[in-house]
Amino acid sequence: MMSNEIEHFFETQDEAVSLAFLENKGDELTDILVAALEDALKILSNEIRPETLH
Repeated sequence: MMSNEIEHFFETQDEAVSLAFLENKGDELTDILVAALEDALKILSNEIRPETLH
C-alpha cells in the first residue's frame, strides 16, 4: 500500500516538474520541489514513527 502511494507521489511530481521546465517558471519549480521535499519527509516520518492504533 505504501509503495503505491510513493509511486503515485513521484509520478505527480515528475509531471509538475516537467511542465515547469517547459514553461521556464523557476519560482513555480522551486515551490514544487519544496512541497515534494516536505511530502517526502512526512512519508519518511510516518515510516520511522508509525501512528499507534488504540
